[in-house]
Amino acid sequence: QVQLVESGGGLVQAGGSLRLSCAASGRTFNTYAMGWFRQAPGNEREFVAAISWSYGFTVYADSVKGRFTISRDKANNTVYLQMNSLKPEDTAVYYCAADPRVRVVPLRQANEYSYWGQGTQVTVSS
Repeated sequence: QVQLVESGGGLVQAGGSLRLSCAASGRTFNTYAMGWFRQAPGNEREFVAAISWSYGFTVYADSVKGRFTISRDKANNTVYLQMNSLKPEDTAVYYCAADPRVRVVPLRQANEYSYWGQGTQVTVSS
C-alpha cells in the first residue's frame, strides 16, 4: 500500500502562485509514475500533470503547460506541483495519485492510477 498526503492548497488571487506537495509513504514506489489531477464542482476529474519517478519524464495538460511544473524529491519521497499565473478556472480540488507500474512516459488516464490522496482545495479569485 502507498499513502499519499497532499498539502499546500489555499486561496490566491488570479496571477498568483501556489506550490502543492504530495508526501508518499508505505510500499516502495520508486518505479511508479506520479500524477496530479483536479476536479471542479460539477466537472469530471481531469489530468493536470504527471512525472515518472525513475526517469523524470513529465507530461502536462495543454491548459496548464507553461504555467505549472511538476517535480519530485527522491530523498523526501515528495512530488510537487508549482502553479504560477493562476486563473479562476484553475479552481478545483487537486489530487495526487500513484501508478505502480514502471513507466517511461507517465499516463494521463485517471483509471491507470491505483493510489490517491484525499485532495487539497485550490481557489483562485478574480
